[in-house]
Amino acid sequence: MKTIKRGKSDIKLAAALLFPSVFLVLLLVAYPMISNIQISFFDQPINPRLSATFVGLKNYIDILTDPAFIKSLGITLLYMILAVAGSTALGLAVAIFFNRPFKFRKIARSLIILSYVTPSISLVFAWKYMFNNGYGVVNFLGGDVLHLFDKAPLWFDNPVSSFILVVLFAIWRYFPYAFISFLAILQTIDSTQYEAAEIDGASAWGKFKIVTLPAIMPVLVTVITLRSIWLFYMFTDVYLLTNKVNILGIYLYETAFAFNDLGKAASISVILFIILSIVIIAARKRVKF
Repeated sequence: MKTIKRGKSDIKLAAALLFPSVFLVLLLVAYPMISNIQISFFDQPINPRLSATFVGLKNYIDILTDPAFIKSLGITLLYMILAVAGSTALGLAVAIFFNRPFKFRKIARSLIILSYVTPSISLVFAWKYMFNNGYGVVNFLGGDVLHLFDKAPLWFDNPVSSFILVVLFAIWRYFPYAFISFLAILQTIDSTQYEAAEIDGASAWGKFKIVTLPAIMPVLVTVITLRSIWLFYMFTDVYLLTNKVNILGIYLYETAFAFNDLGKAASISVILFIILSIVIIAARKRVKF
C-alpha cells in the first residue's frame, strides 16, 4: 500500500511541476495558433470594436491565386536555399580548419562568432555604410582603386544586386552557428579513425566521406532544419537592408499592416506553416540517423 501511495504522490508532484510549463506552452503557442487559424477564415478589421465577417476559404483562395504571393514564395525559397547552403558549407569548412591546434585559435574563434552575437541593426548599418554609393568602402575600392566600374552602383536600389547582397549577408551573419555546431561534433571524432582511413589509402575527400560525414550527419540535419525555419520566416534583416527583395516575411507584414488585411495575413501564415512542415518532414525522412 505504501508503494502505491508513493507512486500516486510522485505523479501528483510531476504534474504540479509540469503545469507551469504546459500552461505557458498552451498560452503562448497553442492559443495564438488556434486564434490565427480562426482569424484566417474572417475579414478581420484592425479596430477590435468592429465585428469580423466570416468569409470561409476566400482569404486562402485570394492568396494562392495572387501572382505577388507566388513570386514572393519563389524569392523566399531561393533565398532560403542559397543562404542555408552557403552558411552551412562555410561553417563546416571553417570548423574543419579550426579542428586542429594553432596559435591564437581561441582569439580567432571569438572573432568568428562576432557576426552571430552582434545585434542585427548594427550589422545592417555597417553593410549599408560599406555599400553606400557616395562614401562606401566597396565603391571606393571597386571604382577608385581597382577601376572595376566608372559609376558607383546603387547596390540596394537594384533588385538583383539587392538579392545577392541579402543572401551574402545571411551567409556571413549565420555561418558561425553552423561553425560552432560542427566544431563541437568534430572534436568528438577519434583521430585513430582518420589514421586508419589514411592507412587504407583514402584521400582527403575519402576521409571526409567515410569518417567525417557519417559522424556529423545528425548535426548537419539539425543545422539545416533549424536554419531553414529561421530563414524561411526571415523579416528583420531583409527589411532593414532593402525594400527591393520582397520575401514572404515582408509580404506578410505589408498585407497585415500596410493594407490592414489581418484575415489574409493570418491565412498566409497558415499556408507558410503547412509548406514548411511538409518540406522539413520530407527532408528528414530522406536522412537516416
